[in-house]
Amino acid sequence: MSYLPPTFELSIEEVDDTTAVVRVSGEIHLATAPEFSARLSDVLAEGRTAVVVDLTEVGFIDSTGLSVLLNALRRTTRAGGTLTLVCTNPTVLRLFEVTRMDTTFTIVDSRDEALARARG
Repeated sequence: MSYLPPTFELSIEEVDDTTAVVRVSGEIHLATAPEFSARLSDVLAEGRTAVVVDLTEVGFIDSTGLSVLLNALRRTTRAGGTLTLVCTNPTVLRLFEVTRMDTTFTIVDSRDEALARARG
């Protein structure tokens, strides 16, 4: 029996000197979290302090993915910045609700609203 590799794609849009949109699609879990973490770390290391993580096309996220997001939030907050999530998938939103992470993260339903919040 063979397994299909996990679907995971990530792109980064540098909006300006301090703002970046990290767009993720597919699944965020144990197998894909290391790449997700590394790419988010790169964005933060570049000095981006207004970070939007667009999860609109994410179909699944597990506790490993949540951990990556929490670490990014911690690092962004320590740098005096903001991390805003865009999420419209009811399954993914439910995970944030069940874990009460919906009170930890700023979660909005559009990229435009996320950018407005990220920029203050």
